Amino acid sequence: MQTRYKKITVKVGSNVLAKSDGTLNVARIAHLVDQIAHLQKNGVEVVLVSSGAVAAGRAVMKETKKSDAVSQRQLWAALGQVKLISRYSDFFHEEGLTCAQVLTTKENFSSRRHYLNMKNCITTLLENKVIPIVNENDTISVTELMFTDNDELSGLIASMVDSEALIILSNVDGVYSAHPENHDAKLIERIELEERELQDVISSEQSNFGRGGMLTKFRIAKKVAGDGIAVHVANGTTENVLIDLVDQNKRLTHTYFVPGRKTSSGVKKWIGYSDGFAKGEVVINEGAVKALTSAKAVSLLPVGITRIDREFKKGDLIKIVNETGETIGLGKAGYGSERIEKERASVKQKPVVHYDYLYLGN
Repeated sequence: MQTRYKKITVKVGSNVLAKSDGTLNVARIAHLVDQIAHLQKNGVEVVLVSSGAVAAGRAVMKETKKSDAVSQRQLWAALGQVKLISRYSDFFHEEGLTCAQVLTTKENFSSRRHYLNMKNCITTLLENKVIPIVNENDTISVTELMFTDNDELSGLIASMVDSEALIILSNVDGVYSAHPENHDAKLIERIELEERELQDVISSEQSNFGRGGMLTKFRIAKKVAGDGIAVHVANGTTENVLIDLVDQNKRLTHTYFVPGRKTSSGVKKWIGYSDGFAKGEVVINEGAVKALTSAKAVSLLPVGITRIDREFKKGDLIKIVNETGETIGLGKAGYGSERIEKERASVKQKPVVHYDYLYLGN
C-alpha cells in the first residue's frame, strides 16, 4: 500500500457511530478499528477523535430519572464513555494494538501550558505505538464553554500534533452546494482556501445526534487547511473509507480541502484555536488591516488601533477586528490596553501584538 500521509487525525461523528435509535453501532466501530489497524501496520500514525459516548450511554440506560437535557447528557456520557472505550480497546486488542483514552474540555486549551501538556501526552502515546482516542468530556462540558462539537476539537488536535491530514467522517459524502436532500444539491469535490461564497449556500442544519453540522465542518476545515493540513470530508458509512482515502492508488468521491502553505509556529497554532478565550478586543483602521494582511511580516502598532472594545492586560489574548466588525486575527497582548495611548505618542511605538504572537484569520 502506497500511503499519501504518515500522520493523520481522524474524526468520526455521532451520526456514523449511532444507529437510527440513537444507540451505538458496534459493527461500525469494529470496521473503523480494522481500517485504523491496517493503516497503523502500513506506517501511518493515527489519532482518533471519536464521538459516541452519549449514544453508548443511551443503550445502557434508556429511562432516566432526571428530565432536563443537561443532566441526561451528563448521565449518558458518564455511562457511555466506559462502554465506548471498552469496545475500542477490545477490538484494537484483537488486532494486536493498544489504544488509550484522552478526555478533554475546551478549558484545557485556555493556557499555553495546558495546551503543551496535551500535546506532550498525545505525542508520547504515538511514540509508544499507542492509538490515542480523544473525546470531549461531556460529563463536565455542559456550559457555553464547549467545543462546537468534535469537529472543532479534531481541528485543534490535528494542528497541535502536526498531522498531515484531517479526515472528517460524516454520514454524507462530503460538502454539498445545498442541503443533501435537495435534488439540486451537488457534491463539491475540491475546495480552495480562497473560496468564500460557498459558506453562504451550505446548510446550517445540525446533525441528528451531534451538536454540529456541515457549516461547522466547512469552517473548521478551511481553518485547518489554512494551517497547511489537507482536509477530507467523507462518508464514514462507506466500506474501507479510510484506507481508500489514504491509499495513493485509490480514488474516493468526497470533498477535499486544498491545504495552504504551512507557516504557523507552535504558539501561533495555539492562539489560532483559542478565540473563545480572547479577553480583549480592538478595532483597527484600514491601513493597519492592509499592513497585517500583506505578504510582509508586520506587528500591530498602537497607531493602527481606532477603538478598544474590551480592555485587556499584558499576556491576554485579544481579538483584532476591522471597522465593519470582521475578525482579522487574534494575538497575545504585549502590554495592557491602558498603555496604548502612551505608546501611540511615542516616537518608537512598541507593538501591542508582536508578529510572533499574531494569528491572522478567523
